[in-house]
Amino acid sequence: MYYNRLIPCLLLDHGKLVKTVRFRRPVYVGDPINAVRIFNDKEVDELIFLDIDATRSHRGPHFDYLKKITEQCFMPLCYGGGVSSTEDIGTLFRIGFEKVSINTAAIEHPDLIEKAAGIYGSQSIVGAMDVGKNVFGKTVVRTDGGTRSTKYSPREYAKRLEEFGAGEIFLNTVMRDGTMTGYDCELISEVTDCVKVPVIVCGGAGSLQDCRSAIDSGASAAAAGSIFVFWGPNRAVLINYPDSAEVTALFADDGRG
Repeated sequence: MYYNRLIPCLLLDHGKLVKTVRFRRPVYVGDPINAVRIFNDKEVDELIFLDIDATRSHRGPHFDYLKKITEQCFMPLCYGGGVSSTEDIGTLFRIGFEKVSINTAAIEHPDLIEKAAGIYGSQSIVGAMDVGKNVFGKTVVRTDGGTRSTKYSPREYAKRLEEFGAGEIFLNTVMRDGTMTGYDCELISEVTDCVKVPVIVCGGAGSLQDCRSAIDSGASAAAAGSIFVFWGPNRAVLINYPDSAEVTALFADDGRG
């Protein structure tokens, strides 16, 4: 049985913790290891780390640095960024990650997810998709940090990820990223209606109620960055997370506890 989750999604850029808006203009918000320690104290269920520089720089994960992060973390971790082989995936598991998110490489090498799921199990493999508009204004899956359009619609590609063996799908909306204007609930419903695996959604959360709306639209988990690294109308940097009672109330049947 799956349960609804509220997951901080943290962005790495050259070893620094940053936050972007629409996948651009990364702003420094702190030290990743310090953030992990704070989230430990707040008893967060799960964390996602995405290295936004890896794919655009055509490099693999920084394993040595990532190991320093896992050594400080007391919760399950998912990593994405520059993963291009089953060897990369195996190394990430050996240094302490429980899940690996595969994005651009799954477009370029469609059998990678299938191979990885066969070796490590579907439950540990997350198929990621960044969704945005192409030059004709059509909603499509994008790769290379959201800079390149593909021919795939979100619905079509979600089905492919599931067929290849992904145990979860990570759905990120390029134009909502960092805007804090709410998730694209129509897109969430469209994708979740066509697959049976859990879908983690990201991009646009400005409040905990936005996260509840994402769950109501079919998501299994709401991932977010801004609401967990900023505080107040002036977006002061503050690593934060609701207590367990708030999370339980948020995902109660009526949304109020």
